[in-house]
Amino acid sequence: METSQYLSEVLKELQLVPQLISDTESEQLIHSIAAANKVFVAGAGRSGFMIRSLAMRLMHMGIQAYVVGETVTPGLGEGDLLIIGSGSGETKSLTSMAEKAKKLGASLALLTTSPGSTIGKLADIIVKLPGAAKDPSNKDYQTIQPMGSLFEQTLLLYGDALVLRTMELRKLTSKSMFGQHANLE
Repeated sequence: METSQYLSEVLKELQLVPQLISDTESEQLIHSIAAANKVFVAGAGRSGFMIRSLAMRLMHMGIQAYVVGETVTPGLGEGDLLIIGSGSGETKSLTSMAEKAKKLGASLALLTTSPGSTIGKLADIIVKLPGAAKDPSNKDYQTIQPMGSLFEQTLLLYGDALVLRTMELRKLTSKSMFGQHANLE
């Protein structure tokens, strides 16, 4: 198969994603973001790259948003929200973060393919996203893509959809958000 044909297949898979995501779960997350003092995001590997994009757009909307582990990230506490993006919901470093966040009185949201995971059992809000587990023996969701690629792509696009819905609720436009964009370049 040619590269363009593979791209076409990937896009076909992504077109099926919206009907598999709960708007009720999404609205819970959006309202939790709005109610939080500060929003923190965390993920590992490629999922970590995708969830960082959400933090950036939240910041562009004027929301105090931070990536866990960055040098300028403040402490997390009561009234804050930690959003973890993890397909498996079992990554040890993320499990530790989730446990600590709960001990500190923060709310916890999980974007995952595995709601019944260790982090899922700790989470206040779970949004189930489609995707295949990295383990190919898990046949819950079929994809032509390797490992967690479909989940990671969905995580990025879902974050952008959350931002659009939040913009709508806050009556923001791309133009009004541009003032929050980096301008030192």
